[in-house]
Amino acid sequence: MIARYSRPEMSRIFSEPVQLELWLLVEQALVEVQTSHRVIPQAAGKKLAKKLEALREKKTYSIDRWRTLEKKTKHEFLAFLEMVAEKLGPESAYLHLGVTSSDILDTGMMLQLQAGVLQLLTHFDRLLPVLKARADQYRDLVTIGRTHGMFAEPTVFGLKFLSWYSEGLRNQDRLLFALTEASYGKISGAVGNNAFVTVAQETEALDLLGLKREPVSTQVIPRDRIASVLSELALSGAWIERVCTEIRHLQRSEVGEVNEGFEARQKGSSAMPHKKNPIACENLVGCARLLRSNLQAAYEDCALWHERDMSHSSVERVILPDSFTLLDYMFDRFAGVLEKLQVNEERVFENRVKAGEVSLSGKLLTQLGLAGCPRTQAYEWVQKAAFVASSEGIPLQDAFTQLARADAKLRAQLKKHPIDWKKLLKDETHLKEVKKIYAQLQR
Repeated sequence: MIARYSRPEMSRIFSEPVQLELWLLVEQALVEVQTSHRVIPQAAGKKLAKKLEALREKKTYSIDRWRTLEKKTKHEFLAFLEMVAEKLGPESAYLHLGVTSSDILDTGMMLQLQAGVLQLLTHFDRLLPVLKARADQYRDLVTIGRTHGMFAEPTVFGLKFLSWYSEGLRNQDRLLFALTEASYGKISGAVGNNAFVTVAQETEALDLLGLKREPVSTQVIPRDRIASVLSELALSGAWIERVCTEIRHLQRSEVGEVNEGFEARQKGSSAMPHKKNPIACENLVGCARLLRSNLQAAYEDCALWHERDMSHSSVERVILPDSFTLLDYMFDRFAGVLEKLQVNEERVFENRVKAGEVSLSGKLLTQLGLAGCPRTQAYEWVQKAAFVASSEGIPLQDAFTQLARADAKLRAQLKKHPIDWKKLLKDETHLKEVKKIYAQLQR
């Protein structure tokens, strides 16, 4: 991922130094288990494990040397083994015994994914409280709801934030599931049949690494696990996109109910100094699109030839660090948007008034239905009155009264069941259950 969309901690997790450190860690775990099972002579095995630990902790290996060897071997991991062997002496004979490169590469990769998911989860400590606080702050602010971009019915502004908070909780749970999916490793050999490293030895080595054994592996860990992890990341991106899309709509000049924070020396346009554009939300929407495109590539990686081919490798070198790094950036910028978001309560009120009485047409329709009026007939009357009220700019009550004067059937209906307009034209019906909605979301 380009530096503009990268933060230091996540970039470090997917850096080459950490990658090599994890490969050494996996090799060390294997040596320790093979030594305890007397596959490797005890003295040599213990000495080798200590050398690997020292090499990992002191980082006395050279990435430049590794890449130089790779140019000769044309094999990234064999170059790594050759570089490590130069530091180990005669005990290197017992290094990487009975396993294949994917045993180390895939297991190290899963440790990276674990660390990446844990880093992503830290953002929820910042995101969820601000959403909950905003939901509480605006729980009594009446607004006009919109469907299809059009005025719909009254609701409260705080429910927007509460909905986003609820989805945030689901995304937190999904990332916890992604952590589970990333908790499997494999050290089962070239075709996954444990020919040289027994199931018991594999299980013990993975346990040292904090991983579970992939129940049935091939040369690689099945790639549906990777796709599952990236699916959870993409859903988090979709959550951010949903919120940012709403903010962008509400910030439009003709709506004007919210504004992104705008700093003192910030500029909105090179040509139009008056502009305050929702640039952070637009940026995050674009990032979400990119994140989703990586998921498609992860799905393509699931089908490999026989026990393994290499078609997944080039894809994962890009989509894994990029997806984690990008979402880490997105979470951080998203939190800033929410913290600095300005809500124009006066404009919210003005738009509610602008929506007018026609936004209560559903309430009138329901009242006619409760009075026994057939729904089709009731709908026809209410729709006619609502269209007249909208086109002529008059109250719904006046339009409905005009309609009744011209329609004997409607007059008869209203004579038997008069409309309590004073009660009907209040927003309370649409808001009476809001407290319960808040109350049931306890997390």
